[in-house]
Amino acid sequence: MPAYDYRCNACGRASQFFYKTYKDYDAASTDGSRVCPNCGSKELVRTISRVAIPKPGRNYAKMSSDEMLSVLEGGDAREVGRLMHEVGQDAVLDDPAMADAAKRLMKGESVEKVEADLSASGGDAGT
Repeated sequence: MPAYDYRCNACGRASQFFYKTYKDYDAASTDGSRVCPNCGSKELVRTISRVAIPKPGRNYAKMSSDEMLSVLEGGDAREVGRLMHEVGQDAVLDDPAMADAAKRLMKGESVEKVEADLSASGGDAGT
């Protein structure tokens, strides 16, 4: 159910109103039934609250090998972790060391640290 934010011109307080349908919202706009819950004034002004727009994601599985290499050489640990997780899928999930490495990278741990830990534990570090 969408929330509509308003500010009262009489008392200055912010309020939220909820409507199940656009028809109900339109009706409240025209019939004067929307009043400030604090002071009872009908002088309400609609405000726009902050809007979050998600960043478009990358489809690592459809990347060319050159694009994947670019991601790996880019040094962004989170992006490398997402690449490992998405492209490796079953292989990453079946190998606990690789699954752990992908999780650590997605949390932002440095590529060098994760790679060193994999080498020290006997896992394949890609070398």
